[in-house]
Amino acid sequence: MGRETNKQRRERQAGTAREKAAAARAVQARVDQRRRAKTILSSVIGAAVVIALIAVFAITSGGGKQSAGGNRTDAAASVVSAVTSVEQASLDQVGEGAAQMTAKAINDAPLTKDGKPELFGVLAEFCPYCAAERWPLIVALSKFGTFNDLKTVRSSSTDVDPNTATFSFYKSSYTSKYLAFTPIENEDRTGQPLEDVTDAQKAIWFKYSQGFPFLDFGGKYVVTGPSFSPGDLKDLNWAQISDQLKDPTSKVAQDILGEANVFTAMICKMTNGQPSSVCSASGVTKINLPTQSA
Repeated sequence: MGRETNKQRRERQAGTAREKAAAARAVQARVDQRRRAKTILSSVIGAAVVIALIAVFAITSGGGKQSAGGNRTDAAASVVSAVTSVEQASLDQVGEGAAQMTAKAINDAPLTKDGKPELFGVLAEFCPYCAAERWPLIVALSKFGTFNDLKTVRSSSTDVDPNTATFSFYKSSYTSKYLAFTPIENEDRTGQPLEDVTDAQKAIWFKYSQGFPFLDFGGKYVVTGPSFSPGDLKDLNWAQISDQLKDPTSKVAQDILGEANVFTAMICKMTNGQPSSVCSASGVTKINLPTQSA
């Protein structure tokens, strides 16, 4: 072969440079592609993390309309108002109503909290009988104090009288100058643990029952079973139930308001008849409470 001319050398070097440049561009293109892919993936992961954090925050802080562990939902203001402000005339007309007397008189040491008589209860969100009892309990307690942050929930879909519309006391509060109310929602709608009882509370609960619902009225009375069938609320939603409370002749009112009067009468025994405007109402005074057996 002859000697490479200057022209040939320049052309060869130019070709090599172009090849190197093309190779470099290809490498850079692959790097840029990987960088873009990583950026997109990071953005997707970041967005997913943000969404997950928002969801967790909403669940743990109660910021959403619906919370985890049983489909608890903020109770509609109209429903809460209807249940917590039942006309006394309607309660007086119903008296004991159709509710069955399931209370039992006891003679335990006075149950107190913060210097006031205490109504202590153990319930469960899945329990249809608890679902029924919460309605009259809220009606009665609203005569002595004020609820905040009540939630609505349905009883278990797989238990008897499934999906009974009710309330949950979970993370609610109650204020009264007459008594303390300590409700424990022991299990959620799916039967999973929700709120624990203390050893002292468990001793009281297990002394009379190991089931739901359980209510202890200051060591004077206990309720260990439903006063009416949750089946009486079948296929009714919260608004429909609360609307029927306005008609004292309805089956729903006869059940709920009748038991509310019984609960009120027992609470009045705890508060020594205070306030008198509540405890002297005819719907309360006509209730024949059980007496302590000898």
